[in-house]
Amino acid sequence: MRTQVGIVGAGPAGLLLSHLLHQRGIESVVLEVRSREQIESTIRAGVLEQGTMDLLIEAGVGARMRAEGALHHGFEFAFEGKRRRIDLTGLTGHSITVYAQHEVLKDLVAARVDAGAQLYFDVSDVSLHDLDTDHPSICYQHGGEQHTLQCDFVIGCDGSQGVSRKSIPQSLRKDYERVYPFSWFGILCEAPPSSDELIYARHERGFALISTRSPNVQRMYFQCDPHETVENWSDDRVWAELHARADSHDGRQIVDGKIFQKNIVGMRSFVTTTMRYGRLFLAGDAAHIVPPTGAKGLNLAVADVKILSAALRAFYQEGRADLLDHYAETALKRIWRAEHFSYWMTSMTHRRDDATPFEQQLQIAELEHVTTSRAAATALAENYVGVAAV
Repeated sequence: MRTQVGIVGAGPAGLLLSHLLHQRGIESVVLEVRSREQIESTIRAGVLEQGTMDLLIEAGVGARMRAEGALHHGFEFAFEGKRRRIDLTGLTGHSITVYAQHEVLKDLVAARVDAGAQLYFDVSDVSLHDLDTDHPSICYQHGGEQHTLQCDFVIGCDGSQGVSRKSIPQSLRKDYERVYPFSWFGILCEAPPSSDELIYARHERGFALISTRSPNVQRMYFQCDPHETVENWSDDRVWAELHARADSHDGRQIVDGKIFQKNIVGMRSFVTTTMRYGRLFLAGDAAHIVPPTGAKGLNLAVADVKILSAALRAFYQEGRADLLDHYAETALKRIWRAEHFSYWMTSMTHRRDDATPFEQQLQIAELEHVTTSRAAATALAENYVGVAAV
């Protein structure tokens, strides 16, 4: 089988890239090791920046997002027993939409299926070959048979554990990583929203995040030791911890409900600046990871794809390779900006076991500053909604 662009991974980056290329008359094949049911049912965060919303709408896959997503014009910081609001729209003229990632995936899969796309789930034994030539290929198994996909380009959108980044020789890669000494304990619960907007809580016991997935399903997190296990946390213990960290002194409390999912999320920052190797290009989590505090993961993947789709259009329709040649340079400007913002948000709101009392007071002083200074709040808001200059 042959195509122009072979895409490994049917996450947001891979599916959106395939959709955008289709709209530009460029052929692609998407390969995914998981089943369609798995990618459409795995519930993950979904804070969409203004640019992400705009691109989904422009691409014709944003109708359900607009109808069912929760448009947020701000969020709250909770610390020292009080809450202070960051007015995103008032400060920047832009907003965010809370719309879960698996819902974005449902919309993208439906669009690709409707278009008759070559989209293969449940593939295995994926391997990449001849990447440093003009004729790369992807070998894989599907339906019990071995297949080879010949293509002009391979786009690795298969996440941090996929084969794409590993196919770049280690000696040629330049990687940067920070592993944080804490994790997030996450729950999904059946309950009404605790707030109209997200709450980022800094407490002496550790960080907490109160967010929503739907009018009846809420997503909440609290900072925990990375060696913790789900079994150590009964429902009562979970709610006691969340109330201790997120309830305010004026009587505002989070709303309890039936917990139906618990998990622990590791925290790390990672960037490979080698986003290209021959005819292989990396996008999304295959190239970079951010801690979820800054809500940048999905949005960075979309930004990568926007750059790549324009570069591939220029290659096929104008015979230009310069945009592909500068893909990594262009993408990394935004990536490092988002990495810094996510690191800063994480550092400002999380408890460090080795922090001195002096450093703990600096955290509080910084939160006071960003919630009382319009200039500081504007800088934060511009980064959060994705319009900060890079």
